[in-house]
Amino acid sequence: MKLLIAVDMEGATGVTAWDHVDPKTAEYLRFRNLLTADVNAAVEGALAAGAGDILVVDGHWNSGNVLIEELNPKAQLITGTHLPLSMVEGVQGGADAALFVGYHARAGTLHAVLDHTWSDRRIINLWLNGRLAGETGLNGALCGAYGVPVLLVTGDQAVAAEARDWIPGLETSVVKTALGRTGAQCLPPAETGPLIHAAARRAVRRFLDKQGPSPVQMTRPVTVRIEFGNSQMVDAASLLPGSERLDGRTLEFTAGDMTSAYLQFRAAVSLAPTGS
Repeated sequence: MKLLIAVDMEGATGVTAWDHVDPKTAEYLRFRNLLTADVNAAVEGALAAGAGDILVVDGHWNSGNVLIEELNPKAQLITGTHLPLSMVEGVQGGADAALFVGYHARAGTLHAVLDHTWSDRRIINLWLNGRLAGETGLNGALCGAYGVPVLLVTGDQAVAAEARDWIPGLETSVVKTALGRTGAQCLPPAETGPLIHAAARRAVRRFLDKQGPSPVQMTRPVTVRIEFGNSQMVDAASLLPGSERLDGRTLEFTAGDMTSAYLQFRAAVSLAPTGS
């Protein structure tokens, strides 16, 4: 079994503040270690259930957060910038299933640690075929385009609920209960490691027993709607060929398939300036 473990950071053990996930801060190194421990717990749980080939893709910030020197040596790591499929790079290489570790809820979610969708400074809302989506839905749909089901999401209780809505039947591992955007009741690493390990083991075992969730399937063509933070962002993002500006802050386009939709989404967001 070939398994992709897609990693973000806001949903990692103990994380409650932007300083915890920003490489320019003093706190960041502590939480890189905690993130890597979460990833190792997922790797080891998957191995215990029978996974054989594990690829970890680092999807946070500059994709250089997981400490390779601490990563379980039975896993390989995709790291670095400008990867075509970004947070799930490698799914196009024939993965059988995926796990999402350290994920967070979509922008605007009540009681969710560091809730945002892709870019906290740029995106207010994202819709796929008219359905409000965060990174779990977006990346899950891209995995689904390759026939890859998402078996597990780890993070706070809000992303767990969002994941179950998008992917019925998947496993979740709640490492903290959000009390607000920058506050949570956090389980200690001594508890979150075993929880993630057990959830990953169950998820992979269920998949191998043909009892896991189905891949997310988007009806084609795929219509993407993005509500940006301000009109200047859409002034620039609307330069994307084939896009239509719906109002001062909203852009929409239609792509032939989910991979094209994902790439066009990334291009639109990259065009939008972060300044006011």
